[in-house]
Amino acid sequence: MENDVKVEEKKLEEADRLLPPSDEESEYESEAAYESRDKIVIVDSESPDDDDPAAAAAAPPPFSWRKLWLFTGPGFLMSIAFLDPGNLEGDLQAGAIAGYSLLWLLMWATAMGLLIQMLSARVGVATGRHLAELCRDEYPNWARYVLWSMAEIALIGADIQEVIGSAIAIQILSRGVLPLWAGVVITASDCFLFLFLENYGVRKLEAMFAVLIATMGLSFAWMFGETKPSGKELMIGILLPRLSSKTIRQAVGVVGCVIMPHNVFLHSALVQSRKIDPKRKSRVQEALNYYLIESSVALFISFMINLFVTTVFAKGFYGTEKANNIGLVNAGQYLQEKFGGGLLPILYIWGIGLLAAGQSSTITGTYAGQFIMGGFLNLRLKKWMRAVITRSCAIVPTMIVAIVFNTSEASLDVLNEWLNVLQSVQIPFALLPLLTLVSKEEVMGDFKIGPILQRIAWTVAALVMIINGYLLLDFFVSEVNGFMFGVTVCVWTTAYVAFIVYLISHSNFFPSPWSSSSSIELPKRVTASNS
Repeated sequence: MENDVKVEEKKLEEADRLLPPSDEESEYESEAAYESRDKIVIVDSESPDDDDPAAAAAAPPPFSWRKLWLFTGPGFLMSIAFLDPGNLEGDLQAGAIAGYSLLWLLMWATAMGLLIQMLSARVGVATGRHLAELCRDEYPNWARYVLWSMAEIALIGADIQEVIGSAIAIQILSRGVLPLWAGVVITASDCFLFLFLENYGVRKLEAMFAVLIATMGLSFAWMFGETKPSGKELMIGILLPRLSSKTIRQAVGVVGCVIMPHNVFLHSALVQSRKIDPKRKSRVQEALNYYLIESSVALFISFMINLFVTTVFAKGFYGTEKANNIGLVNAGQYLQEKFGGGLLPILYIWGIGLLAAGQSSTITGTYAGQFIMGGFLNLRLKKWMRAVITRSCAIVPTMIVAIVFNTSEASLDVLNEWLNVLQSVQIPFALLPLLTLVSKEEVMGDFKIGPILQRIAWTVAALVMIINGYLLLDFFVSEVNGFMFGVTVCVWTTAYVAFIVYLISHSNFFPSPWSSSSSIELPKRVTASNS
């Protein structure tokens, strides 16, 4: 019986390829994150007839390990943003300056990240469209252009950190033969090579990411085993919340690194790589259940990798004079001086892990850029063309950075601080539209989140924005000098706060006369609401 079902599925897929699409279908496909033929079919031999009216309202089928395997992939691609070089630098600085005391915060920050990412996945599965597309319909033109600009700026900032991190790793592994700018060129070239795998199917691309995550896990686990951090201090750090005035900046950095603006947009698109009918409630709920499981596993693995990095640097540098000077550029050398060689020198283990983090995060950044540009601007471009455009937007400023800062470690660290601030500034422009859309019945249908989850989500969003607001205030108080520069910052801050107030007032959670009386109606074929 199961073989017959598989044969029938293949026949239907072949028919879809051969028959020309209707005008309506063609327009829909051009806007979709994945074309229908590229999506992974979730075969279920026990599923009720699709034409049966009761099928749409049926309970989700029982758990299946085979289905979990078919749904596994998007969550692991999403988790890479939790492991990019910017996060690793935050981990090593938290460990060196705060020791084991912030591990509890790392755990809860990861949990908050899981909540936000599952809301993003919920939007993508329930509507059949990703967040950037929905923003295009939800907001007036001026607002969506501002949101698009902010998303692109955030993406470029994240990409600079990721490419520079990968270039530093290449410099380490080449024993300094290759300069930073050469590492940038290699990273950019590798990115296009890896993206070529997408032509051979989504699963091939996901498998490549799995290899990179496994490389990170093994590298940093090896470092953990070599340095032997204190197990007792580790458990105390996870279970006992501690925070002092001396570690507040590191604490803010730990939380601020978890929510990456481009990752919120990305996950809502990645979940559409599986063929799910958003009009069938049982299938939507089933997909959300499986995505919750695989995303939880993926973020648990990312938490363990971040924990390995934090504890290694806590063991080696907490309480030392080097603690306040350590960063991505010199971390490998400091590790080598502290822990020495062994079977494989720890410098190269660090370099391998950092290279895997940099390569994987630059590819997901390019991936996210395609969806953000295509969704907000409704572009009718080939995927490779969008990849070239988004990659070029990041590589040009990164090359400039690599050439200018090639010989200055201190300047690179300052640049990284500015880029972290840039990411923090952009967070509301991803979170607020997400919470607005996921709370709207006309968008989500029966999968609109309930009042309790709304309160939890808005509380988490408020906490993240307040924490990042503190980081911004602290940074500008210490860095902003000069009257004209101060005036410029004040003007931009006023406009920034005003736009955030507009986005909050536009949501259903805080009714306001500023909110638009009616949003643009989404196409019925992509909403989860029942007719």
